[in-house]
Amino acid sequence: MTTPSSTILLGVNVDHCATVRQARFREHMLDHGDEVEPDPVAFALLCEEAGADGITMHLREDRRHVQDSDIRRAHEQIKTRLNFEMGCSDEIVALALDLKPHSACLVPESREEVTTEGGLDVAGQKARIADVVAAMTEHGIITSLFIDPDPTQIEAAAEIKSPWIELHTGAYANAYYHEGRAKELQVLKQGAEFAHQLGLVVNAGHGINYTNIKEVITIPHLHELNIGHTIVSRALFVGIKQAVQEMKAFLA
Repeated sequence: MTTPSSTILLGVNVDHCATVRQARFREHMLDHGDEVEPDPVAFALLCEEAGADGITMHLREDRRHVQDSDIRRAHEQIKTRLNFEMGCSDEIVALALDLKPHSACLVPESREEVTTEGGLDVAGQKARIADVVAAMTEHGIITSLFIDPDPTQIEAAAEIKSPWIELHTGAYANAYYHEGRAKELQVLKQGAEFAHQLGLVVNAGHGINYTNIKEVITIPHLHELNIGHTIVSRALFVGIKQAVQEMKAFLA
């Protein structure tokens, strides 16, 4: 099991760079090259140059943003670590086992959602998720489960021997300017403490931005934060290098 360091790592999710590309080139035969832009893999390489500790890409079943060749090219070209965010469908699992990324984060998927909303129901799908975790482990892929900070889900993650979890910070992010913010932050802290006691490595992500990051980093035992939308948004104004470096500065 990986031992968390005192410095929180930054994984940059580049899905929304791919979203911009698909807005213009959804029906195009290419996903990169020639006039097709922006290339999320080129974007990922710039994130690395700016100090990102890893790159996260989510290949959804409906291929709404990241495409298969994006994942493959990223795996070949990035110099840090590829975190393959994925659902548990047979097709996507087979692709991950063939690709063998550094890590895979299992997430729920709904075709109606704009982006992943809510955590994976590990307790309710224990047998299936346990099979996927076992297969990933056998192929040398570190598995993380994207879950709500719910003790039942955290305990289920430990029971099926997932080495990592990623706490879903969306409820906290949504409550940031409203009543309930302090309660949601406390729930995350308690979840992180419980996960740590069970021997799980604790990551977190969803809705983290340049404002709420100051409170997010008070969650104990954090190993890595996976952050995407806010970095892509900030990059539109200041460039990707500064956007990544500004976020990294919070984590040092």
